Amino acid sequence: MLKEQAKLLNRLTIIADLSLVVISFITAYHLRRHFLAGGVELGPIKEYSWLLLPALPVWYYLLAKYNLYKSIRQISLFDLLYRITSVHFFSGIIISSMVLFFDRDFYSRRLILVFVVTAFILIVLERICLKLLLNYIRRRGLNYRQLLLVGTMERAQEFIKLVEDHADWGLRVLGVLQVASGDLKDNVSGYKVMGRLDDLNESCKRYPVDEVVFCLAKDQVVDIEEHLQGLEELGVTVRMVLDFYNVNRYRKDLSFFNDTLPILTFYTKSLDGQQLFLKRILDILGALVGLIVLVFLFPFMALGIKIESPGRIFYSQNRVGENGRQFRIWKFRSMSKEADLHKSQLMEQNEMSGAIFKMKDDPRVTRIGKILRMTSLDELPQFWNVLKGEMSLVGTRPPTPDEVEQYENWHRRRISIKPGITGLWQVSGRNDIDNFDDVVKLDLQYIDKWTLGLDVRILVKTIWVVLTRKGSC
Repeated sequence: MLKEQAKLLNRLTIIADLSLVVISFITAYHLRRHFLAGGVELGPIKEYSWLLLPALPVWYYLLAKYNLYKSIRQISLFDLLYRITSVHFFSGIIISSMVLFFDRDFYSRRLILVFVVTAFILIVLERICLKLLLNYIRRRGLNYRQLLLVGTMERAQEFIKLVEDHADWGLRVLGVLQVASGDLKDNVSGYKVMGRLDDLNESCKRYPVDEVVFCLAKDQVVDIEEHLQGLEELGVTVRMVLDFYNVNRYRKDLSFFNDTLPILTFYTKSLDGQQLFLKRILDILGALVGLIVLVFLFPFMALGIKIESPGRIFYSQNRVGENGRQFRIWKFRSMSKEADLHKSQLMEQNEMSGAIFKMKDDPRVTRIGKILRMTSLDELPQFWNVLKGEMSLVGTRPPTPDEVEQYENWHRRRISIKPGITGLWQVSGRNDIDNFDDVVKLDLQYIDKWTLGLDVRILVKTIWVVLTRKGSC
């Protein structure tokens, strides 16, 4: 019954969404024509209504792709807003591309913008109202699913607490079945123990059970295939809490390989596919701006480098990138021609402890090189590395292969992402940091807490650091 109600609600939500898209288009047309006049003068609305033919399937596809037609009971408000924002960002790009291709000179760009913004506002309001309504109904004891838990150990108790802490999810624990041998417990976290695992099918027939949740510890080896077949015949949904490995730092993701083989993934990076896509867009836009600046400044910088010392204008070096991939990094040469040959002679004067070399008054740096380093202009060619995808605007400092050879195991996680032109270390007073371990801790903090907003804040702070010459060396 609950499943049928969910299907009905899903269909009604789809109809409501598509209706709101149509309403948004009509509203946008009248707003553009009567209140936002300017540019292309709009004709009758029927001349523009063809846009709804591609718009409706585009909106439906993206809303479904971002799982907005599945249960939203466990989706946070922030995550809900993020998904809807993503839907309308890509919808706007697709619709604008269609208009530019089919009707570039006749269509109003302002109309498209108002259309997308209006649809965003209406669908956000609709989803928030729906979420609040469902939460209210569930807290009143309606529209809930009853769970029968299999297992009495710590993991089952944690699951019970999670359900109790989120009454708005619409879940209720009906009772518990014991798997462990020994005397039968009376209750677990206040819920009655109804019997043992062998009583599973009978319990599902005796009580109104919507779902069975297996909360078994990794040391409880139980053959449950026979029980699964029995529950399948009864039409009862089965869920399993995986408790195989307890690794605190790893994040976990359960997915299906080729839609057939279940895969449990452990990963340490906070970036998923969608976030990486947005980060890459930011990298490309930033790299193009940086390369344009490079084109204008190149003649003056090249002349200064050549006048002071013989040798190439650019300096390239092997660096270690994401997960050990090596690439050639490019910079304006700020040192003498044979600087690399003299590095070993200066190692005793290294001001950093650990697998990194830094020297404030490095004698290999030329006069023009000091200016380039102080203003960070020597790093402009690295925007080419960013455009190629070898680096990112924000990341961790790319080490040399000989530095990586000195790494301890925990240091290597800093090269599990693309290196960046700037990063948390560069804007955290790098001249005051003289221990490589502290550098790594900042890098790991960036990896663990990454957001697109953090990248933007680091970029803004980098500009401030460069302009005030704070932390440059």
